[in-house]
Amino acid sequence: MQAHFALIHSSVKARAPVDFNSRFRKTCLLTVVFSVGILRQRERKGLALAPRANWKGFLKISEVACPVALYTAASTSDRITFHTLNRITGHRVHRQFIDSDTGEVVEKDDQVKGYEIGSGDYVVLEPGEIAAAIPESDKTLSIKAFVTFDTIDDVYFDKPYYLAPSDRYAEEVFALICEGMRVKKVAALAQAVLFRRVRTLLVRAHDGGLIATTLNFDYEVRSAAHAFDDVADLKIKKEMLVLAEHIIETKKGQFRPSEFNDRYETQLAELVKAKLEGKTINIPRKPEKGKVVDLMQALRESANLPKKKTSSAKEKTVSPRRKAG
Repeated sequence: MQAHFALIHSSVKARAPVDFNSRFRKTCLLTVVFSVGILRQRERKGLALAPRANWKGFLKISEVACPVALYTAASTSDRITFHTLNRITGHRVHRQFIDSDTGEVVEKDDQVKGYEIGSGDYVVLEPGEIAAAIPESDKTLSIKAFVTFDTIDDVYFDKPYYLAPSDRYAEEVFALICEGMRVKKVAALAQAVLFRRVRTLLVRAHDGGLIATTLNFDYEVRSAAHAFDDVADLKIKKEMLVLAEHIIETKKGQFRPSEFNDRYETQLAELVKAKLEGKTINIPRKPEKGKVVDLMQALRESANLPKKKTSSAKEKTVSPRRKAG
């Protein structure tokens, strides 16, 4: 890649010595955009480069061990990313750690971790002490139990990985495990040392392979009571329930992830393209807030049902002040 950019560098400089820097940056950007476009086209056609494993080890069930590898199933690496620049020079800026009292720069060798036990009072931990707390990995994904999938609360789901055999000699054993889990309609709870921690994973059959989803630790999952304690326990009127059921019925569909559009990412891509082409950027105004509408009326309109007839004079509520008069 560096050799490629060096070639562009010399070529652009030879053609346009006066406006060399700006044209070189623009040419590099176009090259990167073009390269990304080619890679995505190859990926769509199934010609993408083989994925790199995040972890390799053995899937172990009792005395049976199968060499496997974990691959990232969901990634944000394709999102548009930005660097922070100096507006005046156009150069990238870098972060520095500054002493909060002296204002002096603290070099990397002088930086240590500290756990705050009081205001401005810390327990200092050296890098070697922290490293000693990291569990030793035996490169084993050990299955502890098989469970039915619907017994797992999905609030514990963290990050999914594809789990596949790491060599062709393991394919038969791997296929046997996959098919057995599929037939029995179970998932497996397994443990392994991943990313410096002993992680629990939920392993389940998926499209000829397995998906291993890391699970949040219990202390990381907050109780639902924190969110729902203040929700009133209301009895839903039959009329409202019928309306809700009608709307749900008319909005039935299928799960198609390809139809989920990241509008922010699309807007950023269009913005970068417009900037590159030298177009004027018009920032749209924020939309005005809509009027507050009656919930029941909104439900009726959504369900395309006729408006409820207004109450008769006898049914109208009389204000206390008027009644007293």
